[in-house]
Amino acid sequence: MSRIGKRPVELPSGVTAAISGQTIEIKGPKDTQSFTASDDVTIAQEDNTVVITPRGKSKRARQQWGMSRTMVQNMVTGCTSGFKKELEINGVGYRAQLQGNVLKLNLGLSHDVDFQIPAGVTVTCPKQTQIIVEGTNAQLVGQVAANIREWRKPEPYKGKGIKYKDEYIFRKEGKKK
Repeated sequence: MSRIGKRPVELPSGVTAAISGQTIEIKGPKDTQSFTASDDVTIAQEDNTVVITPRGKSKRARQQWGMSRTMVQNMVTGCTSGFKKELEINGVGYRAQLQGNVLKLNLGLSHDVDFQIPAGVTVTCPKQTQIIVEGTNAQLVGQVAANIREWRKPEPYKGKGIKYKDEYIFRKEGKKK
């Protein structure tokens, strides 16, 4: 049984849900998002909550139950407060700067990396060594942050590279003489 799926999704004030068939549309102060659930679950609205129940006891129905509930909860959170990922750049000469819709990264490569920022996400650089990715879609915010981090993952000896703000880098000891 899904423990996540059992909990109903609370709709805060200012957020409305419209259900038509397997599609749910969430409207909030920041954005409007929709999600189409699989045929293995049923979506229903009761008062100020959205309830998701499985159609059957198959393994797939139970998987989709928890996943669908999480998707609806992420849409509600995105429409009210949004999502945010913070990245830090460590390393001598490593820096980032924003030029219009392009994030320029100097990461010790033979060339500068020009990262195109997709629609639906805002990227800011308060400092040269800090990148903040914000948006209303949890999956898109996480994917953009992961794509930026992919250019130079943190290495275990000196910790140089791009890391998440709350990420711990397991350090290794270097060569001994």
